[in-house]
Amino acid sequence: MKKLYYGMVGGGPGSFIGDAHRRSISIDGQAELVAGCFSRTPEKCREKGAELGLDPERCYGSFEEMAKAEAGKLDFVVVVTPNVSHYPVCKAFLQAGVNVACDKPLCLTVPEAEELVALAKEKDLLFLVTYTYTGHVTAKHVRDYIRAGKLGKIRTVMAEYPQGWLAYEGEWGGKQGEWRCDPAQSGGVNCLGDLGTHVENMVSMMTGLKIKRVLAKMDKLVPGRVLDDNDVILVEYEGGAVGSYWTSQVAIGRDNDLAVRIYGENGSIEWKQTECEKVLMVSRDGTLTERHRGNGGIEPGAAKYGRLPSGHNEGWLEAMGNLYASFAECIRAKKDGTFKPEMIDFQTVEDGAEGVKFVHACLKSNENGSVWVEL
Repeated sequence: MKKLYYGMVGGGPGSFIGDAHRRSISIDGQAELVAGCFSRTPEKCREKGAELGLDPERCYGSFEEMAKAEAGKLDFVVVVTPNVSHYPVCKAFLQAGVNVACDKPLCLTVPEAEELVALAKEKDLLFLVTYTYTGHVTAKHVRDYIRAGKLGKIRTVMAEYPQGWLAYEGEWGGKQGEWRCDPAQSGGVNCLGDLGTHVENMVSMMTGLKIKRVLAKMDKLVPGRVLDDNDVILVEYEGGAVGSYWTSQVAIGRDNDLAVRIYGENGSIEWKQTECEKVLMVSRDGTLTERHRGNGGIEPGAAKYGRLPSGHNEGWLEAMGNLYASFAECIRAKKDGTFKPEMIDFQTVEDGAEGVKFVHACLKSNENGSVWVEL
């Protein structure tokens, strides 16, 4: 297996998410980091490059310079900057002919999202949006189980993602929280953009349901907040199913408690990120069954991503690694002419664009007094 080579924009000194991406990519040893623009401050960029053992000549002062210099040299680029710069960075590398992996949300506006979708298609490039939780083996099991028709027609979905890290007046969550709470960097939303996009995407991935319209109430509960920190969204899907989403950063005692409950005509499914090694399946007669990663009850298309025997826990880094494993497989197939679209097992630029449309529909609903808004 020939190793792939990638670059990174963002992920400089003190960055949590950049380091997480680097660790996840390294799990399977399929790609090597060879270039980067890790910070808008040249000294910090060089510092991070030296720490990572990179050639100083491949540590750049701007992403524009990097895209131009690395065109034809990189198999893909990873974008882990604050939300406001996702669009220009991704656009620059797509124009340079480089496959892109971008942290969610994809970008800030619907026109930006549509342009990235069109550009990736025009250039025939792969584009991964890292909704990390979708990489869990058990999440993929739920998707494949529902896709096979075993749950029957879905009637309702309840999903939530509560956190408590921004619950206190005068506290802004350090470097990771400050830009999320800043409209100039996060783009008009905080909690919904950070957590709500995960909820929207996970439900979409698991169920295949398409949102028809939303009704949103977006609150600023902590004194001093200028962007939402608690959101409640009612959802109607095409085909008649309904749903309810809750996201919060003021739920003291909660960490990253993404959970999805799906109720169909043949039973129900409950999945929790905090217990990601198992999924609860309830049959029509009320019989409860737990399916555990690493055991025979997991759908085969999901089970192939497991790396360890059951009882040896796999978590968030492995889930992100699963997304990159599929991404790398598709890049190699593109290079050797064996690629088929059905090989894609990661969230794409089109999925990212749906998340942006969801956010803006919720914003419009909230601004107009919490009314129904069509997507």
